Amino acid sequence: MSQVTASQEEYIEIFGAREHNLKNIDVKIPRQRLVVVTGLSGSGKSSLAFDTIYAEGQRRYLESFSAYARSFLGGLERPDVDKINGLSPVIAIEQKTTSKNPRSTVGTVTEIYDFMRLLFARAGEAFSYQTGVKMIRQTEDQIIEQLFSKFSGKKLYILAPVVKGRKGHYRELFEQIRKMGFSKIRVDGVVMDILPKMQVDRYKIHDIEIVIDRIVADESDRFRITQSLKSALQHGKGVMMLRDEEGGIHHFSKYLMDPETGLSYEEPAPNTFSFNSPYGACPTCNGLGITEEITRESIIPDPNLSITRGGIAPLGEYRDIWIFKKIEAILKHYKCSMSTPIKKLPEHVVEVLLYGDKVEVAVDSVKYPGTKWNTTFEGIVNFLQKYQEGSSEKIQDWVSEFTITQTCPDCQGYRLKKEALHFKLDDTHIGQLAMMDITHLGRWFEGVESRLSEKQNIIAQEVLKEIRKRIGFLLDIGLDYLTLNRPIRTLSGGEAQRIRLATQIGTQLVGVLYILDEPSIGLHQRDNVKLIKALQSLRDLGNSVLVVEHDRDMMLESDFVLDMGPGAGRHGGHIVALGSPSEILQQGGVTADYLKGKLGLPIPKKRRKGKGEALVLKGASGNNLKNVDLTIPLGTLTLITGVSGSGKSTLIHETLYPILRQHFYKSKKEPMPYKSFSGLEHLDKVIEVDQSPIGRTPRSNPATYTGVFSDIRTLFTELPESKIRGYKPGRFSFNVKGGRCEDCEGAGMKLIEMDFLPDVHIPCETCKGKRYNRETLEVRFKGKSISDVLEMTVEQAVEFFENQPKILRKIKTLNDVGLGYITLGQHATTLSGGEAQRVKLATELSKKDTGKTFYILDEPTTGLHFQDIELLMNVLQKLVEKGNTVLIIEHNLDVIKVADYVVDLGPEGGNRGGTILVQGTPEKVAAHQGSYTGKFLQAELNGA
Repeated sequence: MSQVTASQEEYIEIFGAREHNLKNIDVKIPRQRLVVVTGLSGSGKSSLAFDTIYAEGQRRYLESFSAYARSFLGGLERPDVDKINGLSPVIAIEQKTTSKNPRSTVGTVTEIYDFMRLLFARAGEAFSYQTGVKMIRQTEDQIIEQLFSKFSGKKLYILAPVVKGRKGHYRELFEQIRKMGFSKIRVDGVVMDILPKMQVDRYKIHDIEIVIDRIVADESDRFRITQSLKSALQHGKGVMMLRDEEGGIHHFSKYLMDPETGLSYEEPAPNTFSFNSPYGACPTCNGLGITEEITRESIIPDPNLSITRGGIAPLGEYRDIWIFKKIEAILKHYKCSMSTPIKKLPEHVVEVLLYGDKVEVAVDSVKYPGTKWNTTFEGIVNFLQKYQEGSSEKIQDWVSEFTITQTCPDCQGYRLKKEALHFKLDDTHIGQLAMMDITHLGRWFEGVESRLSEKQNIIAQEVLKEIRKRIGFLLDIGLDYLTLNRPIRTLSGGEAQRIRLATQIGTQLVGVLYILDEPSIGLHQRDNVKLIKALQSLRDLGNSVLVVEHDRDMMLESDFVLDMGPGAGRHGGHIVALGSPSEILQQGGVTADYLKGKLGLPIPKKRRKGKGEALVLKGASGNNLKNVDLTIPLGTLTLITGVSGSGKSTLIHETLYPILRQHFYKSKKEPMPYKSFSGLEHLDKVIEVDQSPIGRTPRSNPATYTGVFSDIRTLFTELPESKIRGYKPGRFSFNVKGGRCEDCEGAGMKLIEMDFLPDVHIPCETCKGKRYNRETLEVRFKGKSISDVLEMTVEQAVEFFENQPKILRKIKTLNDVGLGYITLGQHATTLSGGEAQRVKLATELSKKDTGKTFYILDEPTTGLHFQDIELLMNVLQKLVEKGNTVLIIEHNLDVIKVADYVVDLGPEGGNRGGTILVQGTPEKVAAHQGSYTGKFLQAELNGA
């Protein structure tokens, strides 16, 4: 018995794992070690790590709940495995769980911002936003002492403010004050007697104070004066005023107050500094830091057009509908015509069209000819604003075409009310700290104690410790270029994953099994070292760390490697090798051969010079770019490299790609600022191949996405059996009525909506997941029905359709990019980001290219094993050989070394990045002294 316990403590033992393509495997994984699971794409890594180990850990956690709690959660399906021993509580840090909420920021996720709110609420110093003077708060005793020291022997009025800058007649208030026994009041600076039925002008703004007492500041009268002061503070809700003989006003408050103007703030609390709370959020932008404005230019893009010809963009050309009838009636009212170009219409008429008018006009009814309706016009801008909120996503997307996003003019993008931005520590407010990158923030907090008062230090001591600890974790994993107010939704999968990793290190949990999915994605080789150290520190705390990864350094630095294979899909699911990195190298196999350098992409003997033509982008200055000039030689394989946060995505995705899209496809998306662009005449189309899903429903699959399914349906229609029965191509579609199974409407599975839980898909009972009805399945080509074809892997389909050139061309490209293991009908929702990207790439490759196409790929090596990278690069090289241009944003050195041209950004991330260090051949980049990419590339080119 003791032996079993010992083995359970040292190992996670898995018996008979059969999830997805796993071939009934048994494996022992050491606990409290850094373990890397590697292997070809589709070899079963995620099936073992996430679908077996994590799924079982999650299920066991739910089993520990009471029966009552489980009744709300429902049960999790048991993974297909016989037994797992030695499993700790499991935490998975995946990439797909990034928040789409604009209110979720780096600061809120890491909790640094929450601690900073507490720090400013308790230790911040308040300043007046009117005069900039430091706000003061006084006790009753301090106010009394000040009165006697400053105004000794002087005649004073003691006043209690009850109305400050508000409209109203205040008849009831005056009556109430009279009943309290007061006889005088000060209205708008004039002292007067309170009379019965007294009131003031209700449409003017007033300041009203009760005259509590008239005194001479004399020590002998101290008791009376003290009582009057207390009464004034009570009626003025903690605030009071003194009026001296010359008419000067002096303000006093038990709360924070500007002694010059009497402006007072509420007592600060942590939610005063929260942009997610109505107490702290800027009222103009609701705490988002940006406003979306519908502009005149977006509604009337071409004022030379008349309204009839579509001058008002959201409405389009004239149609016989109600809104055009309204506009016609309004123009008639102002003696104008719909066929007049908009620029010739009087300005006040255009204003009415945009912002509406209260004047009623008679409009001809569309439904009841001959009748007229009297109606007012709300204006195009108001009409669009109404639909901007609370409409369907499709309508919101339509309205967004006419909106421009800009920094909030009131809070300058800081997201907070002006009061919150006037609480300062060391002359800095919380918004300025949230805008600093993590490096500068760390420096600001470094010796902050020396810049604070003794009292502030006592309050801040514990909070500062927590903030510094968390900033340290972010610096340790190479995220020093981020800012706290950066929304989580704008981060890449790898960045979001590393932020959650930093948060986990901060929790200091022990005895947990962490499972990570390729944390090195989007990480430069320089920062990889930091990531490996962070994972090792998680392990050293006493946790087990299991990483699904392809990175060479990660494998060599780990304690234990598990190599899956030997192939992908149905050829995978076995364990090829396992042991320490040195044992793996001895055991051999594809992974070991790449690690040893036996296999790998050869460095080309000669780099392409291109066609002699180039795209030239000058003066790019979006985000952190520092007036960058970029040259891309056409007809080459060009790589954009640089450390994380150096400006690669801003330059390519937010500047270059939108310029090309606007030119070729009239896209509405505005590029980031730049000065000039040339070379467009040498291209005829641009294609971006990203990692977004190829479809969000199970109906989308590789066969439908690549378009090969249309050709397969046509083939089935031409079979003699189909002709006898009169079947058309629609008969073989699972998206239209006729040949599909009507019970599941061709989905092959049914959706079960689970309240409080993600929806569950179960196979259809009628067609058993085949998607079609019995008659359709009776039509066979070479003995296979249309459903059998969808169940084939790409590899099988290449053999099956070898005599059908049109179909073969599309399927073969899927095989060429290394997707031979996926099935033609595999649901899009089950494909990984890397697989989806390669399906898109295969789709583009199967089209006839012109040799003038510009391809943009963002980290295509994500989720790819060394062997898959080789396959992918061979395909991309073929594209370039045909004269096309391929531009890749990448960190992988295997890819960089085979490029023709490299553009390296840096030198650092964030504000210290945004310049092009060097552009030229990989050898030129490797020789550059200040480039981190060059340093690692030098070693790679020298075969180290």
